[in-house]
Amino acid sequence: MPFKAICLMIFSLCFGGVTAVEALEVCGEVKQGELILLKDKNAKKISVFKNLNRKDYSLNEEGIALVALHRDAPQKLEFGAYSLTDASDVYELNVAKTKWDIQRVDGVEQHHVTPNKKHQTEIVREQKDVRHALGQKNMAQYWREGFIVPVDGRISGQFGNQRIFNGVPKNPHSGTDIAAPLGTPVKASGSGVVVLSGKDYFYTGNMVILDHGQGLQTIYAHLQDLAVQKGEVVRQGQIIGHVGKSGRATGAHLHWGASLNNVRFRPHSLLDINKKKCRQYSGKYMGE
Repeated sequence: MPFKAICLMIFSLCFGGVTAVEALEVCGEVKQGELILLKDKNAKKISVFKNLNRKDYSLNEEGIALVALHRDAPQKLEFGAYSLTDASDVYELNVAKTKWDIQRVDGVEQHHVTPNKKHQTEIVREQKDVRHALGQKNMAQYWREGFIVPVDGRISGQFGNQRIFNGVPKNPHSGTDIAAPLGTPVKASGSGVVVLSGKDYFYTGNMVILDHGQGLQTIYAHLQDLAVQKGEVVRQGQIIGHVGKSGRATGAHLHWGASLNNVRFRPHSLLDINKKKCRQYSGKYMGE
């Protein structure tokens, strides 16, 4: 929290400047790995203080901010809703824990598990492209149209599970894997702009990333081919590629991911984005 904001909080506590504020609407399940909507018509910005790191979230004209809860988000979520000053309405939410599974995956080509030096250039290119795509900032509202599952199939890997490749523990899974026959059409989960259409990445193979506005992107990896180009506007249900097994994959499947403000979350949490149940929470005003 900025030094100035801390001083305001201390001043308020000492001189009676802490007052109750109107309730804030929180829509969705407040749980690790989920997407929630915060509604406050009077706020211009919302800052999350405890979600592993501080992040600022913009509100649209309706006063709605999208917030992704990190896979390992702490059980207490603290954030401030700011109007036009450093003073804010401060809230604390209890975050439910999620039990994550450990999944063992054998049969992966060893150079994809422990890459050697000659692969570093490929890995750096992939990381740079993905970082740029997930860093897009615009206030488009494509996400208001809602989302669908991009391909029908068996869920072969859940978001948040830790994977052990050929006996080597790796980072927790950042998306959901959907197994489907090779060449099955992959649909855009929601309308948006193509911010990445990249080929032959070391880990993700052929990949498309769509930007849905307000810091929200969806990711489609291990594709057999690419049917869209960077900068293209696509509509929900449009074919963007076909199921493949490119990159680090042992069989044909789609890696479907979701990112908000560069925080990954469970992509199925998008499916009810306009129908999430809302609750009202009371906060405290920290100001002069």
